[in-house]
Amino acid sequence: MDKPSTLLVHFDKGSAAMANEIKADLEGSDVAAKVEAMKRAVMLLLNGETLPTLFITIVRYVLPSEDHTIQKLLLLYLEIIDKRDAAGRVLPEMILICQNLRNNLQHPNEYIRGVTLRFLCRLSEPEVLEPLVPSILENLEHRHHFIRRHALSAISAIYRLPQGDQLIPDAPELVERALASEQDASARRNAFVMLCLCGTERAVAYLLSNAERVMEWPDLLQMAAVDLIRKVCRPPNRADKGRYIKIIFSLRSSPSTAVLYECAGAIVSLSSAPTAVRAAAETYCQLLSSQSDNNVRLILLDRLNELHTSHRDVMVDVVMDVLRALASPNLDVKRKVLDLVLDLLTPRNVEEVVLYLKKEVVKTQSGELEKGGEYRQMLVQAIHACAVEYPEVAGSVVHLLMDFLGDTNVAAAVDVVLFVREIIETNPKLRVSMIQRLSDTFYQIRASRVCSIALWILGEYSLSLSEVESAIATIKQCLGDLPFFTISEEGETTDSSKPAQLVVNSVTVSSRRPVVLADGTYATQSAATEAISTPSVTPGSLALTLNLRSLILSGDFFLAAVVACTLTKLVLRLEEVQPSKVEANKACTGALLVMTSILQLGLSSYLPQPIDNDSYDRIVLCVRLLCNTGDDVRRIWLQSCRQSFAKMLAEKQFRETEEMRAKAQISHAQPDDLIDFYHLKSRKVAVNTVIQDEKKFLNHVIKSTNMKCLTPLSALDGECGYIAANLYAKSVFGEDALVNISIEKQVDGKLSGYIRIRSKTQGIALSLGDKITLKQKGGS
Repeated sequence: MDKPSTLLVHFDKGSAAMANEIKADLEGSDVAAKVEAMKRAVMLLLNGETLPTLFITIVRYVLPSEDHTIQKLLLLYLEIIDKRDAAGRVLPEMILICQNLRNNLQHPNEYIRGVTLRFLCRLSEPEVLEPLVPSILENLEHRHHFIRRHALSAISAIYRLPQGDQLIPDAPELVERALASEQDASARRNAFVMLCLCGTERAVAYLLSNAERVMEWPDLLQMAAVDLIRKVCRPPNRADKGRYIKIIFSLRSSPSTAVLYECAGAIVSLSSAPTAVRAAAETYCQLLSSQSDNNVRLILLDRLNELHTSHRDVMVDVVMDVLRALASPNLDVKRKVLDLVLDLLTPRNVEEVVLYLKKEVVKTQSGELEKGGEYRQMLVQAIHACAVEYPEVAGSVVHLLMDFLGDTNVAAAVDVVLFVREIIETNPKLRVSMIQRLSDTFYQIRASRVCSIALWILGEYSLSLSEVESAIATIKQCLGDLPFFTISEEGETTDSSKPAQLVVNSVTVSSRRPVVLADGTYATQSAATEAISTPSVTPGSLALTLNLRSLILSGDFFLAAVVACTLTKLVLRLEEVQPSKVEANKACTGALLVMTSILQLGLSSYLPQPIDNDSYDRIVLCVRLLCNTGDDVRRIWLQSCRQSFAKMLAEKQFRETEEMRAKAQISHAQPDDLIDFYHLKSRKVAVNTVIQDEKKFLNHVIKSTNMKCLTPLSALDGECGYIAANLYAKSVFGEDALVNISIEKQVDGKLSGYIRIRSKTQGIALSLGDKITLKQKGGS
């Protein structure tokens, strides 16, 4: 479509036969058939068909119709047809249309008048409009507001045409008088908008004279007033800007949410004063808490984020108002709220923010929230970020979050344990209580990855005697009885720690049978076998504490290797803090029993998959270390691991600080700052020579590189202290190279500048760069 249109309707491409059918239906007397024929004609025209023979038919058989639907379709048809010939002159047939339009403008039916006036808003031919102007103006005083409303729109559209001021020269005066007496909200809005577009001084005078009554205006007129204020206050040094801002501030108490949104945007565009920005932010926050549509909330959060970018200090004061939007059930809204709030943290508000987030975490425990696990994960990540930036608030939330180590949402549980690992390193005051809490809640953990990290924490930060013994006891309790399996007389392997509480509908069969002992004598042995059907786990039962055992028996030998490493660290530390060597040896023996049991399990046929080589080697290494420990090994296991982790955290914090600093520099960039296009940089060679004459240096580079100077000699004549030249060469392999020399003579007589190299082959560029660097230093 290459023609402008106010509507577009899909329709399959028509044919000449369809045009004949349309013509036949229009010539008939059936009203319903005429309506369908007009619809098809309009759709064909919209899709590029011309239908040149249809116009006369419509003039003869459609214009006289009194049916409202046909009249509306006729106006659509007139809107989209070509009204000018190839020379640009209005078609003579349009004179027939003018008479019909004049009759419609004087029609006794209000609907016919209204839709005709609305059609004239989209007509741009002065020759057609000129005879209709008197009838249009008469409709300004019609008793029905529907007609007056569209008459004002038609006058506005006509006056804005290139020759509109000749068609209705006194349009602003007429509209101003109509506005003074108009009562209909839409008609007043149309009149005011016309004055804003065509008579700004009159619109401003009307607004200022009614400044005290703006709050009583309908919302459509209030929004038009806000648009006018934006327009007239666009010059930055307007002296009476304060009067307009006062009107905007008064509109902030409007009951219309659309007006409030427009007012907030207008305030920010008119003034950057902290009071004005705070008022806009408060308005956005008010809408954010009152609107239920998620799309509206996302838009409001975008506006608040824009304010945060340019007015962060002001936005800090409305952080708690923004947080109330977490009541929205939509996760996208929650995520945007948390991202915005985290960027607005300060030492003054961080405690209040963390307390609010803590309450939100507690709410997720009820199970009433949809997607509560994902929301809890977002909250944990937000609290983690708060605690990392402001470690003093970690103590108020870390113990609460540790209750979620056994969360069914594995991602949330992983975030919690990572948070615990980071806080326990960066906040030494909380280590004792956190280790105790971790030992108490360790049995709740069900995810392998969470178990691995929690074990690492226990192994690294259990420092006192009581902490080490508690950690060892916790691990043994979660592993259960050893070995992990036993072999019955029938040759079947069974889990040796199956408790009686787990057996439902179990059948115990006892038998006494003779067996042959090692010395060849006979003895009687009692055997009991259990047939376990459906296990039933009740709260507080033994099965809840056997998380490590369940994971290892499922074939997770990586976790088993972590258990071995953790026990090794704990035993090595116990040897340092335990005064009794006997107790230390007992702990070492118990750890070795665990490791050998794991190896026995991994090498048996009890599990379908045997232990992997990496885990096997790691566990064997732990066994060897406990059997023969040197000082260097002890230092590595008890100190170096934690030091490496502390170094990793320091580097992470440094990277985050640098990223924040870079973002701050970008946000505070000035229009005249230099832009560094990294990908446009070429191979960064700096001029470093003792040669003090520009031309001598250029000749030296040409001679050193065997290149040809493309810059004409005439361009190098004269003495100005600057020189720029392009050199070119082709290697024996046909590879092109281009060198640009740009140098300047300093006050002290030395040369400075850069030599830039271009080549499709990196090797050529590198070799040329090395040669130039080497030669220019020894050039003199």
